[in-house]
Amino acid sequence: MDRFADLHIHTNFSDSTYAPKDVVLEADRIGLACVAITDHDTIDGIEPARDAAQDMLLEVIPGVELSCEQQGRDIHILGYFFDIHDATFNEQLAKFRNTRVERVKKIIQKLRDQGVDNITFDEVSDLASSDALGRPHLAQLLIDKGWVADIRQAFNKYLGENCPAYVPKFKQSPYEAIHLIRQAKGIAVLAHPMITNVDELIPSFVDAGLDGLEIYYPNASKAVVQFYEGIAQKYHLVTTGGSDAHGEDRSHARIGDIMVPYQCVEDMKKRLQ
Repeated sequence: MDRFADLHIHTNFSDSTYAPKDVVLEADRIGLACVAITDHDTIDGIEPARDAAQDMLLEVIPGVELSCEQQGRDIHILGYFFDIHDATFNEQLAKFRNTRVERVKKIIQKLRDQGVDNITFDEVSDLASSDALGRPHLAQLLIDKGWVADIRQAFNKYLGENCPAYVPKFKQSPYEAIHLIRQAKGIAVLAHPMITNVDELIPSFVDAGLDGLEIYYPNASKAVVQFYEGIAQKYHLVTTGGSDAHGEDRSHARIGDIMVPYQCVEDMKKRLQ
């Protein structure tokens, strides 16, 4: 019997509406063999997901998605199979989350300057299950309080780049992110390269220790997948993929919309060796 995995899923420990238990129950319902919890800058959702999956035939592997910037472009690096107890790794993640908190406070002040004066930091914090706060939490409050009709309008009117309440976030370089994941004995993967569009930088990422490419992704055409399969083969990289699911009330894909053969998980495990 064929086995499949979804290796890019977020929980409400970052910017998804899914609780870790929700992820596990849905993955089990649709028959997945493996999921990876890949929250932004936090790994706090991994153990709750593993606890929820204890009595299931579902493997939950540790993951994380790190925000980076290079040459003015947003680049995300996924980490897998790292040591979740690695001290240096956890210290850096804590720093990233602290900058997220400070960013949210600055955005709230900018919103007040625009007349949006009924959103507090405590309200934003209450929406998240950790301190990995982000603009989606603010967007939800803008909707709840009647300032905008939906998330798209929240970003277009207030929160998006070049909008009145925009505050840039702290970003490390992708090379730093790769090093951080590798020193924690993990696998570093370039997330959704078809969106990031930094193909010319992939060789330098490989030199820095990049292990893989996320080539199976929502709305990626067969031609695009084949293109990145060729790059992966050229540089001897593993290939991964996933739904990048963020919850039922978002315009993202759902858990299992992208399923990769379990062989992708096996290839990552071999890479670790």
